[in-house]
Amino acid sequence: MALRVATLGFIALALFAIVFFRLWYLQVLAGDKYLAEANQNRVRDRPIAAPRGDIVDRTGQPIVDSRLANVVQLSPSSLPVAERSAAATWGQSATKLAKRWVATHDAKWRAKHKSAVPPLPPYPLARPDVARRFTSIGRVLHMRPTTIQKDVIRSLATLPYAAITLRIDVPRTLLDFLEERKRWYPGIVPDTLFLRHYPDGQLAAQLLGNVGQVSPDQLKEARFRGVHQGTVVGKSGIELAYDRYLRGRDGARVLQVDALGNFSRELVRQRRNPSPGRTVKLTLDLGLQRAGQDALQRGILAAEANGHPARAGAFVAMNPASGEILAMGSAPSFDPTIFTKPISQKHFAELNSQASGAPLFNRAMQGTYPTGSTFKPFTALAAMQSGKAAPDTSFDDQGCVKIGEIDRCNAGHTPNGVVNMVSALRVSSDVYFYEMGLRLNSPHTEIIQDMARNLGLGRYTGIDVPGELKGNIPDWKWRQHVGQLEAACRKKRHIPLSDTIYQAVAGGCGISDMRPWSEGDNVNLAVGQGDVQATPLQMATAYSAIVMNGRVPRPHVGLEIDDSNGNLIQRITPPAQRRVHLDPVARQTVLEGLHEAASAPGGTSTPVWSGGSTPWDQNRLPVFGKTGTAQTFDHGFEYDQSWYVCWVKDQANPKDPGLVIAVTVEKGGFGAEAAAPAARWIASKYFHVKPEFVVGTSKTR
Repeated sequence: MALRVATLGFIALALFAIVFFRLWYLQVLAGDKYLAEANQNRVRDRPIAAPRGDIVDRTGQPIVDSRLANVVQLSPSSLPVAERSAAATWGQSATKLAKRWVATHDAKWRAKHKSAVPPLPPYPLARPDVARRFTSIGRVLHMRPTTIQKDVIRSLATLPYAAITLRIDVPRTLLDFLEERKRWYPGIVPDTLFLRHYPDGQLAAQLLGNVGQVSPDQLKEARFRGVHQGTVVGKSGIELAYDRYLRGRDGARVLQVDALGNFSRELVRQRRNPSPGRTVKLTLDLGLQRAGQDALQRGILAAEANGHPARAGAFVAMNPASGEILAMGSAPSFDPTIFTKPISQKHFAELNSQASGAPLFNRAMQGTYPTGSTFKPFTALAAMQSGKAAPDTSFDDQGCVKIGEIDRCNAGHTPNGVVNMVSALRVSSDVYFYEMGLRLNSPHTEIIQDMARNLGLGRYTGIDVPGELKGNIPDWKWRQHVGQLEAACRKKRHIPLSDTIYQAVAGGCGISDMRPWSEGDNVNLAVGQGDVQATPLQMATAYSAIVMNGRVPRPHVGLEIDDSNGNLIQRITPPAQRRVHLDPVARQTVLEGLHEAASAPGGTSTPVWSGGSTPWDQNRLPVFGKTGTAQTFDHGFEYDQSWYVCWVKDQANPKDPGLVIAVTVEKGGFGAEAAAPAARWIASKYFHVKPEFVVGTSKTR
């Protein structure tokens, strides 16, 4: 018996010892750890957004910087679970509607209707208690409760854990009012945010791009690894291309909360300050950029004065040796500050609509057009380099030539007499280059196409800004491909293959007339017409390759990464340039023709450069340029698109490679009427010459 009592006593003592030592461990050895965990349960980190780095031009002048704005936000965690569940359900319905809409509206239709967007499901009504909260805060913010509900639902559906911004740029007095009455407005957080600021307004808006809260799709990308919901990141343009440098490191305010999660006070000593982003220095010259935008607008107005319905265009000014973009612009433009605040779906659709000129569309690198006669130098190089023609190859240009059953003529049927390669470029003889197209056409042979692609057309230039289009240089394989697409479309939509292309268009197809490649296609290609599609950036790149004897530059706008004090951190080095073999005689012949086109009697742009109160000094600053007038169609009507591409070189500065300029004005008329005068205006700024806008008289295509 005594043994049993002793055993039980020993067991009880052992258990007591275990409990004692466990309590001692928790309170003494691990006390600090659990105290910290308890503190964590009553503190919350609220991110402090880091200011994005500035974007400056090559001389350090600011193009984009940041400013501090007062904002009122709503914490998602303060909302009932039912509200968040309703938002998630709404988001799922919106996704299903969008998928259904995309399935019934193909890419071709969406391309024609850029402002069209998928419909949204009805917004769920707020619960009575939530509606009362929204009504209360709405009175203070001068917002309708229904508007707040829509903003909340949209935000929760896309970024469920990010703070919901209700109002931006509110007065400081309003923030103080809310701060003093925070218990009256649960979940409301008065705060400050850094917003992008654009000192020059619309200048280079499409190129710079915009920012916004990181999207769910972006969070899946490698470049946004480690980014949390609600972070402001680049969405397009330079802001997206150099986001990893521009985006700083967020800090945090450490807030103490009560048992219900309501804000009590800030633990100031524990605050982690944000680190601002780096400064990105661009190759752009702000003065030249302003001159380019001004020149383009003058070109549009000049076209309108000549009776053309012009309203849009683009320009590129590039260093032909390095590929540095000194200026690039697109019109119409927009005020990028609209993206610093929530933008309605209606307003966003307007910025993409044709009715407003689609100002978000960067025509300099996304606008693909037939190039007209600015393409002729490529045809000339292809003809001479392939041995199909020589510099002295001559034709008697009578104004028209019959090819097959079709008479193909110069603009106005104007005869040019006997012309060779140089004089054909000078007067822009269509008949001469129709003949070249005929000579260079043969089954499965792509002489012109190979030259154009080698120089940079029909392919991506590789510019360090996302979104460029590669255009099209048509050939027999391409025509075969689009014919197959058309046949598949007709089969899907039950359109007979025997129907005309007009009937197919009415039925939702019309991709191609399904005919094989013909000599007429090659003739059109030779003069930059037909199915040729190129951007102003590609044309500037291709002309630069000719100028630099076959070195194809890699266009780029990034120059270097600096710290906030302007000290160099990293130079941005573009990839190596491609090399293209150009026959020296062929190249020199083309350059001679381009120079005569801008300086000799009869040159299509000579009056632009020789006119005005002070004629251009062709001895010191020789111009090598080509006009182009491309035939385009819009809603069944034919229009002329004005083109001009040129190279200007300062003879007094042999180390300076000069400047290549490409300008186009949609529906702007002849090349000498709008685009060429704009190019002279841009060149004047670069070479410090008195600017004059001189409208040319040439009526050639």
